[in-house]
Amino acid sequence: MFVLWLAGGGSRPDLLGQVVVRVAAFASLIVAILIGLKPSLKATWPVGTILLITLLLLLVQLVPLPPALWTALPGRSEVAFAQVLDGVPQPWRPLAIVPGATSNAFFSICIPFIVLLLVSNITEKEYQRLMDLLLLLIAGSMFLGLLQFSGAGYNNLFVNDTPGQVSGNFANRNHFALFLSIGCLMAPVWTFAGSRGVRKRGPIALGLILLFALMILASGSRAGIVTGVMALILGSAFARHGLRQAFSHQPRWILPVLIIGTLAVATGIVMVSIAADRAISIDRAVALEAAGDMRTRGLPVVLHMISMYFPVGAGAGGFDPLFRMHEPFSLLKITYFNHAHNDYLEIALDTGLPGVFLLAVAIGWWLIASIRAWRSRGNRLLQRLGSAVLLLVFVASAFDYPARTPLMMALVVIAATWLAKAETASRSALPGSDQHL
Repeated sequence: MFVLWLAGGGSRPDLLGQVVVRVAAFASLIVAILIGLKPSLKATWPVGTILLITLLLLLVQLVPLPPALWTALPGRSEVAFAQVLDGVPQPWRPLAIVPGATSNAFFSICIPFIVLLLVSNITEKEYQRLMDLLLLLIAGSMFLGLLQFSGAGYNNLFVNDTPGQVSGNFANRNHFALFLSIGCLMAPVWTFAGSRGVRKRGPIALGLILLFALMILASGSRAGIVTGVMALILGSAFARHGLRQAFSHQPRWILPVLIIGTLAVATGIVMVSIAADRAISIDRAVALEAAGDMRTRGLPVVLHMISMYFPVGAGAGGFDPLFRMHEPFSLLKITYFNHAHNDYLEIALDTGLPGVFLLAVAIGWWLIASIRAWRSRGNRLLQRLGSAVLLLVFVASAFDYPARTPLMMALVVIAATWLAKAETASRSALPGSDQHL
């Protein structure tokens, strides 16, 4: 997780960080095999199944097809015509128009799959320690953002960060803001999950939440405002039951006064940040012009590309060169449009109908498991936290592509394993037919 935090904040295939995180992931897998670590995927089989089908789907896109079949696929006529102009016979080609990008996508999915194998058989206490580690890494990312916000020079050799941009250990400030929003979710759960009690952990968690919220405002991420507000609301739901238990022996007026006072202090700090012109996210949201936003201007082109390559898709990971093929002169500029900035649309473009169906299955499983986790009685904080983290990623993916970074991939898998434990926990406590009493 530390290697992913250090070098896994970018999504471009040519980054040095991609080499580092993949070597670390496969090295961890080799060590796990050598020491005899046996993964236990019984409780997390939905997560493993979805990842395995994703890997198989990418492998299918790399299988060479005969010329007659390949040229009959939608959207391949221009590439086939270029081959005719060269006077060269049509070769066997894979379904993916940019097979190198699809190969990179396949190896990128190996990282969350390895993370799932490593975390599948850890104990409940180790899950708590993992949450402690994640909260520590989020705090470390926040301090890197503070350094960038203060003007101190910080250059991450592993990601393609932009000088002067507040993005922590990520290349993209939207991904950084999402990471901090997840921290706002984890802090209340961390407060009530430990044995030290709310009196010791509560002030630390409250301070972290305030710092996370202020750093989201300073990052300049408009999507971060949405995920940050959602995280604060969901975090309050996590803290409500724990606060009632912690103050059950106190006078009734103490808890409402404490909540109102905390909200007043937080609101005051945010207002001071806005008045001091430090809330860059709000400034960018107010100054946003839909006509000048590349996401809005490029949306018709992306929708046209989806319809052109549907239902088989154009191949995973090849958005950049494919968009350049279809980019009109009116959208040309110095920088390039690297992604659709809407992962749902890009999945439909890359993988067609099979990818859309798999995405629908994954969201359907999340919805069913989340309902069980939130409706079940008892202490289900860890499972509900997993549900909430995935919800934030789903929302952020409508504006950007956070789940394409190795660090966020690992975090998504960890959150999914937390949620998957809710399904097994809600079943009967009696042993199965293949278990001993």
